[in-house]
Amino acid sequence: MALLIGVPKETAAGEKRVATVPEVVEKLIKLGFRVAVQSGAGDAANCSDEAYRAAGAEVLPDAATLWGRADIVFKVRPPSPDEVALMREGGMLVGFVWPAQNPALMEQLAARKATVLAIDALPRQLSRAQKMDALTSQAGVSGYRAVIEAANAFGRFFNGQITAAGKVPPAKVFVAGAGVAGLAAIGTAANLGAIVRANDTRAEVADQVVSLGGEFVKVDYEEEGSGGGGYAKVMSEGFQAAQREMYAKQAREVDIIITTALIPGKPAPRLITAEMVQTMRPGSVIVDMAAEQGGNCELTVPGEAVVRHGVTIVGYTDLASRLAKQSSTLYATNLLRLTEDLCKTKDGTVDVNFDDDAIRGLTVIKDGAVTWPAPPPKLPPAPPKPKADAAAPAAAKAKGHGHGSVEPMSGKTLAIVFAIGAVLFWFVGAYAPASFLQHFTVFVLACFVGYMVVWNVTPSLHTPLMSVTNAISSIIAIGALVQVAPPLTAAGAADRPNTLILVCAVVALVLTAINMFGGFAVTRRMLAMFRK
Repeated sequence: MALLIGVPKETAAGEKRVATVPEVVEKLIKLGFRVAVQSGAGDAANCSDEAYRAAGAEVLPDAATLWGRADIVFKVRPPSPDEVALMREGGMLVGFVWPAQNPALMEQLAARKATVLAIDALPRQLSRAQKMDALTSQAGVSGYRAVIEAANAFGRFFNGQITAAGKVPPAKVFVAGAGVAGLAAIGTAANLGAIVRANDTRAEVADQVVSLGGEFVKVDYEEEGSGGGGYAKVMSEGFQAAQREMYAKQAREVDIIITTALIPGKPAPRLITAEMVQTMRPGSVIVDMAAEQGGNCELTVPGEAVVRHGVTIVGYTDLASRLAKQSSTLYATNLLRLTEDLCKTKDGTVDVNFDDDAIRGLTVIKDGAVTWPAPPPKLPPAPPKPKADAAAPAAAKAKGHGHGSVEPMSGKTLAIVFAIGAVLFWFVGAYAPASFLQHFTVFVLACFVGYMVVWNVTPSLHTPLMSVTNAISSIIAIGALVQVAPPLTAAGAADRPNTLILVCAVVALVLTAINMFGGFAVTRRMLAMFRK
């Protein structure tokens, strides 16, 4: 029998999101599952009970009924102790769990012999896991909402304007941390017309910041800050001192600061001190997106917006929930992609396959046994760096042929090839008609020149080269047409071509047509990549 997926109403204070939406319910049913939703679960996200019923879901009156009947429970926030008590023994839970921060919850779920898939434990370094990455989807929503909250608290325009009443300068925004949330904030602020600056301990995100319209502000201290899995690592004392100096300078200059810095399993690092807040202009705004983990600003009050030294400090912990419909839709899609991986047979059953690195990383409890933390996923080995002594031969090889895997001919081999070619050419010239010899000479020279031209092109340019070869293909097509329909004789009649020549000409026309149309199609797709 098909398993029942249950979606309860979130009980956390102020939480407006719901774990699935009517559009996704239809897709879950197509996978063979039955779906039940607690009455009122989607009201705050503009998903009515009627919409769920229309999508094929059953609407249950209360949480006890839903938790007691559901084989699989989809949730957003970690369940409360009361909700765990309602869960049927041996059931499955999918949602945010945060196993490192909630050891007591892990014990309760293990006691219920549950199977728990923590969406926050997804190994994000796996490219195939990106479709299930709810942390990324929710962080993108939060970054966008952070800018909206900043604009609401800020007393001026974001973009610069020239009005009859005078000139309005653009707002200056500084984003601390250029992860997913930070990049979303950078793009949103830049689109609103602000001058945006950003910083991150990972130097590789500088290009991403610039591509979104921001300016990357570098700390005057050399140290690599990537900690793997899309997160930053804890930096050295020397780096932190240089970073504080840079933040203090930005605090004096900008109007809005948005902080996003988080390190897995640790309290949020303190980036903005009380002294920095005092140096900011009255009316400035700080949006602390790390408020739930203690905050990046020393004066942040989690869950509240407070004014300190004339600066509004926004410490809301429900930024994604403030765009409930959007964030619920994205989250529901993430869970759908996970369910598709769990149910490849589309028969309404699930297979928690530990051979799948993504599923293994998500599974923190299986049948009551705690399996967290998961072993590191098997990543493909990094390509070996070329040795210094091998660099010169490799460069010479690439320069000579454009294909590094092909060795150049030795002088002896080249002489033998030319000798054989000369003998064949003499044989053809000795026995073939004079008119054929003339055409054969042009053919051989054309093959040689074409080979040398194409072979010396770098492989990365072969696709653009296809549009150029269309011109060559056109000449081949004209030649084939001439052979199919030869010119009229002086008497006004056409000579019937030899059957073999006719067949070769038709084949040449077919192959040339494929090459020409294929070349134009590839060129069109290539050019489309550079258009907005």
